[in-house]
Amino acid sequence: MTEVKIGKRTIGEGNPCFTIAEIGINHNGDLDIAKRLISVAVAAGCDAVKFQKRTIDVVYSPEELSRPRESPFGETNGDLKRGLEFPVDAYRAIDRYCREVGITWFASCWDEQSVDFIEQFKPPCYKVASASLTDDGLLRHTRATGRPILLSTGMCTLDQVDHAIEVLGKDDLILLHTCSTDPSAYNELNLRAISTLRERYGVPVGYSGHETGLPTTVAAVAMGAHVVERHITLDRAMWGSDQAASLEPNGITRLVRDIRLVEAAMGDGVKRVIPSEVPIMKKLRRVGA
Repeated sequence: MTEVKIGKRTIGEGNPCFTIAEIGINHNGDLDIAKRLISVAVAAGCDAVKFQKRTIDVVYSPEELSRPRESPFGETNGDLKRGLEFPVDAYRAIDRYCREVGITWFASCWDEQSVDFIEQFKPPCYKVASASLTDDGLLRHTRATGRPILLSTGMCTLDQVDHAIEVLGKDDLILLHTCSTDPSAYNELNLRAISTLRERYGVPVGYSGHETGLPTTVAAVAMGAHVVERHITLDRAMWGSDQAASLEPNGITRLVRDIRLVEAAMGDGVKRVIPSEVPIMKKLRRVGA
């Protein structure tokens, strides 16, 4: 299996799981909330935080933007979408803050202009969302940056994933298994697909979870996920479309802790008597048996 470098971290077999706290749009257009969420991720021990970037007039049609939708930003869907997008000054502040607190950041870019926008910050990698897996133009544009790509595979067939990999190639590529419903039902997570993707493509495979709890994400690591991504929030009761299926500060802290415990428990697979068992063996085994 290939390995991928993201910053100073190596992703692949035998390496610790790369944990991503997805801030996405849970900052609600507020830079202070974004910084607080970054601090939550740092305190939890996450390896990276991720945002989402869109060029609104490119990603959405005029009809979609004019659709009525009440929000703190106005009465149309366009008001909402524009209100959730940070300007360049906010991203400069995010970049500075992440450097100060020592955490990696990058973004899911939903269009070519957004890739060009984020590129000025020299991110260590890009994420391609499940919704964009069939967008060949975006795939090629993202690949042209020369940076590693995390490709999410939700709501996609294997044929579609095959085609995306034909476009991208396998170099510096990480696949993420996901169920795109939000929140996801446990019986729809299909964690065994992690092994399917790993065996079919021979690249590092991770898991992007949209379920409400922790055990299945920890199970994904035990099943071989090299990357884990979960949405985070300050409070699941906050306004916003992604808040309810996100992890609060205590949840993301417990998740990272449990992932590291599971990694330590996996061992190397060699069956042996360990030193701490020897006195127990001498005490409990029948003499001469």
